[in-house]
Amino acid sequence: MESTDRISTDNGIQIEKFKQLVGLASLINSSLDQSVIRMRAIEAAKTLLNAEEGSMMLIDRNTNELYFDVVAGETGTLLKKVRIGLDQGVAGWVATNAVPQIVNDAGSDPRFYSAVDKAASFETRSIIAVPLLFQGRVLGVLEAVNKITGPFTQEDLDLFVSLSDLVASAVENANLHEELREAFFGIVLALADALESRDTYTGGHTQRVRHYCQSIGTALQLGKNDMEILLLSAILHDIGKIGVRDAILCKEGPLTREEAALMSEHSKKGAEILSNIKALRNVIPSVMAHHERFDGNGYPDRLSGEDIPMFARIIAVADTFDAMTTDRPYRKALTPAEAFAELLRCSGTQFDPDVVAKFIPAIPEETE
Repeated sequence: MESTDRISTDNGIQIEKFKQLVGLASLINSSLDQSVIRMRAIEAAKTLLNAEEGSMMLIDRNTNELYFDVVAGETGTLLKKVRIGLDQGVAGWVATNAVPQIVNDAGSDPRFYSAVDKAASFETRSIIAVPLLFQGRVLGVLEAVNKITGPFTQEDLDLFVSLSDLVASAVENANLHEELREAFFGIVLALADALESRDTYTGGHTQRVRHYCQSIGTALQLGKNDMEILLLSAILHDIGKIGVRDAILCKEGPLTREEAALMSEHSKKGAEILSNIKALRNVIPSVMAHHERFDGNGYPDRLSGEDIPMFARIIAVADTFDAMTTDRPYRKALTPAEAFAELLRCSGTQFDPDVVAKFIPAIPEETE
C-alpha cells in the first residue's frame, strides 16, 4: 500500500513538472517582455529543482566573461555586479565545454569559484549547471544551487536540460530583436542627422531632445515599449522639415508671418511621411502634435490638455528647452535656469504642468 502511495505521489510530481514545462513553453512563445520571460523561467527552474537559488548567466562576447542576467533568490542584487571568466568556476567550465554538470559537494570541487560566494555573502553547497545552447553555440549557463532536499540527481539534470532548450530560443530571439532594434534606431538617427545637416544652427538638437525625453520618461516610469515609442518620436519630431525650403530652414533671422506659416506645416508633413512606414506608425500622433499647446492655442489641430498625446506633451517641453538654451544668429541662448523659469511661467498654458514638474528635477546636470 505504501509503495502504491509513493508511486502515485511520484507520478503526481512528474505530472506537475510536465505541466510547468508546458506552461513555460507557452510563456516563451508569448508576446511578453523578454526580461519577464527570463525571470519566470529561472523561477520555474528554482521551483522544479527545489533549489535555494537559480540564475541565468550570459556570455559577454567583448570580455569573454559570464554575467548574471537573471537571478531568482536573495542574492540577486549582489550577483548583478559579479563577472566570471570562462576559465573560472563550474559555470565557466560548463560554458567552455558545453557539458552539463552536477556538483553535490561544491567545496571539494577544484573548479569551485569561491569569489562569487564572497561577493554575495552566500554559501554554495551543491550546484547543477547546464549550457544554454542554440544551434550548437553556447549563449550562457543556467545554474541552480543548494537543493533543499537531498542531492541533485540525473533526473534533475535531464529536466534542467529540457528547460534550457526552451529558454535558449527565447534568449537568441531576444538578442536578434535587440540587434534589429539597434539597426532600426541607427537608420532613424541617420535620417534625422541628415536633416539636421541642412541647418548648421541646430546641430545636435535631435540627440539633446531625445536625451531630455528619456529623462522625463524615466521620471514618469514609462515601460520599455512606451519609452521606445517616445524616443523614436523624439528623434523624428522634426522629420517634416524635409519639405521646408533651405531659405526658410536656414534663415539667420526671425521668420516672417508667411515663412512661419510654411514652417508650421512641418508637423503635418512629418505625419504624412511616416504614414507610409508601418514600423513607425506609433510615433505619428506625437510627431503630428508636438506643437500643440496645453491651452488649445497650438497647431495644427488646436488640441488642448489631455487630448494632446502624452508623448507630444513631453517632446514639446524638451524641444522648447533645447531651443531656448541654444544660440541662434538673432539671439543668445538662455541659461538653463532662465529656461526653467520660462517653462514654469508657461506651465498650464503652453506646457503640461505635470511634464514640466517632472522635467526640471530630472536633469540636474543641465542646471550646473
